[in-house]
Amino acid sequence: MTKNLNLSKVKTKPVETIVKFFITMSAFAAILISVAIVFTLLTEAINFFRDPAVTFKEYFTATRWTPTFKNPVYGVLPLVSSTLYIALIACIISFPLGLFSAIYLSEFASRRTRKIIKPIMEILAGVPTVVFGYFALNWITPNIVQRFIPGSGVFNAISAGIAVGIMIIPTVASISDDALNAVPKSLRMGSLALGSTRRITALKIMLPAALSGIIASFILGFSRAIGETMIVTIAGGQYPELNLDPRKAMYTITSSIVNVSLGDTPHGTTAYNALFALGITLFIMTFILNIFSDYIARKYRKEYEQ
Repeated sequence: MTKNLNLSKVKTKPVETIVKFFITMSAFAAILISVAIVFTLLTEAINFFRDPAVTFKEYFTATRWTPTFKNPVYGVLPLVSSTLYIALIACIISFPLGLFSAIYLSEFASRRTRKIIKPIMEILAGVPTVVFGYFALNWITPNIVQRFIPGSGVFNAISAGIAVGIMIIPTVASISDDALNAVPKSLRMGSLALGSTRRITALKIMLPAALSGIIASFILGFSRAIGETMIVTIAGGQYPELNLDPRKAMYTITSSIVNVSLGDTPHGTTAYNALFALGITLFIMTFILNIFSDYIARKYRKEYEQ
């Protein structure tokens, strides 16, 4: 008869102790870094709001953002609206293309085709965003936007949104593809065995079964679009006032952070501290989206027996 093994009395080798220590530190590293980032942002943002020239009412309601002008105005409303505007255009481009790409790769593509398309899509995800920015400025704007949408300027929200949408297609497609592949094959085989076509199986069986992962990919893609920097800086323009015309230039939160932090702003000034106020605003926006994504994933998650 075998004796019960008392794991508490098993001796641990020194190497295993060291490995366990590094694994534990790696697990806590992300948390510590996040806390340090939030602490830094909050510290400087508090200094910004302590300035007599800044008020909460002006920050959240003013329709101009001109921190480096002679008569500065600190209104975050045009930056938030421009950020959401361009992100919305990007989502209109990326969500259907990314989802249809995932459905094709998961349900219709052969193994050989999948091995070709999947790496190409991953390469697209690795293209530097500055390249997308100049692609939008030098090709999308003159050849698509200005040709088909009269009155569009050189810098406009449409071309920036299209470029951001192209950039996040691999993110949406990859996560949606993983969600579809996580659905048990028995559902697909059962639907086909009952006489359903591959189209009906994909749209009415597989798609609802993977809904939580697909919605999570949409929200994460939207969050990435909000945090994009170089594309909107190059192609979106720098119009610091509230603007709802996508044919015109817009000024996003990330664009403002880039332009104000180029080195011309002295350390400790109100304009410098404004960067951290924008940073904490952007952090809160993406944090809310991530929480919402986790909530949606938990609400619509379905568990199947393999």
